[in-house]
Amino acid sequence: MRGNGKPFEQGQSGNPAGRPKGARHRTTLAMEALLDGEAEALTRKAIELALDGDGPALRLCLDRLAPVRRDRHVQFDLPAIDTTADLPKATHALLQAIAAGELTPSEAADIGKAVDAHVRAIEVTDIHERLARLEEGSTR
Repeated sequence: MRGNGKPFEQGQSGNPAGRPKGARHRTTLAMEALLDGEAEALTRKAIELALDGDGPALRLCLDRLAPVRRDRHVQFDLPAIDTTADLPKATHALLQAIAAGELTPSEAADIGKAVDAHVRAIEVTDIHERLARLEEGSTR
């Protein structure tokens, strides 16, 4: 026990390793125990309700049959980005893909984030190389 009456230093976790991988919450375990052996009957009832026109039951069944697609694989020509000077060609390709309906604006935004991260990596590499050349020149 610390002098302030608290068992741990402020900002320090009492369990730095966190919950072990695969460990499940007590509530989840209790719900599983309650539903044990009832999954088939509950599924059948949800299907019957959906077939009788119950909206929420229908939505539940359809969500299981065809879940909402989170991402899709997109394919379009993105020019190589080797230097920051190549960036306008890449952004132009993204805009063209949106205009042609090949990409949605949100898909282009996600790709733009990846392009931005790549450009930042190029910039950091360039700065590092310039600094190394400067340091090499000053030691001669």
